[in-house]
Amino acid sequence: MELMVLKAMLALAIMPWYSLALDIQLVRHLAAQSNVTCILVFGDSSVDPGNNNVLHTQVKSNFLPYGKDFFNSRPTGRFSNGRLGTDFIAEALGYRKIIPAFLDPNLKLEDLPYGVSFASAATGYDDYTANVSSVLPVSKQLEYFEHYKIRMRKLVGEERAEFIIRNALYVVSMGTNDFLQNYFLEPTRPSQFSLENFQNFLLSRMSKDIKMMHRLGARRLVVVGVLPMGCVPITKTLNNQQSCVRSFNNVAYTFNAKLLQQLVILKAKLLGLKTVYVDIYDMIQRAVLNPKKYGFLEGSKGCCGTGTIEYGNSCRGLSTCSDPDKYVFWDAIHPTQKMYKIIADVAIESIAKELFDSTAN
Repeated sequence: MELMVLKAMLALAIMPWYSLALDIQLVRHLAAQSNVTCILVFGDSSVDPGNNNVLHTQVKSNFLPYGKDFFNSRPTGRFSNGRLGTDFIAEALGYRKIIPAFLDPNLKLEDLPYGVSFASAATGYDDYTANVSSVLPVSKQLEYFEHYKIRMRKLVGEERAEFIIRNALYVVSMGTNDFLQNYFLEPTRPSQFSLENFQNFLLSRMSKDIKMMHRLGARRLVVVGVLPMGCVPITKTLNNQQSCVRSFNNVAYTFNAKLLQQLVILKAKLLGLKTVYVDIYDMIQRAVLNPKKYGFLEGSKGCCGTGTIEYGNSCRGLSTCSDPDKYVFWDAIHPTQKMYKIIADVAIESIAKELFDSTAN
């Protein structure tokens, strides 16, 4: 019964997203009317524009063919051929064409008011997930966010800095690594938690992180769900399956339903918090199962190398498909720039309806 209720909630949450065409000018008008100031990003490789470049970790992508379709064909540390969903959201709202990495040594002070990403590829809600790969746990990302606030006060003054922080759009995108790189790969967490209890543990960590963000000023929150892990090329390869691996997808779907329920609870508890859930699961699964509907030709494998197992370092210097825009996946895990654009467009429409309308003065 509980799962049926959760599925119903999930269906209601995603229903409006396919109803209206995206109107960028209207989105920008609503964002301006609602005093939206910038975008601040937390999470994993889905939203990391290059913070891992300066870390002592093997989880990096600041080399070709990553970035081959980015501006000037420059590899930045984004795990795709071009821009990420958060880059497209920033452009749609009229800020900049990209969201820079907070740890980028070339980041200029004048860029700070437009938003940054604190995300770190291979991290998760569970700190152990980050520790396995020597990347930034969410606690460290939040610490850097506090450093960001200090810099902002010095740059624009305390009052303006507080205004920017309070009116920013906060994006949180992670969770996949907690399962694929942690629970299903490492022995530690399975010895401590059943799968259901591990999901609940992750949600408790997420709640703690969001409460901290709220204390630090977050009021408009966008949370991205876990993608359909069973449809990722490397998962299908390792399980010797041509179609999506149902057991992995069931884990992701159930977790997302619980995540949505947790967001409802947090919204009720935290004063002034407004939330949007981005159902990346549904979007990617639809594109994988019916690629031609979205302008793709290939939904089963990635563009880099064989497209079945390579990602990160194992993708370094490999040949790629001739047209990444025809592929859902760039490597064996991460979406292409075109898929991120599709995700961003759906997210932007939902953000405009759920956050901006209700907060406009």
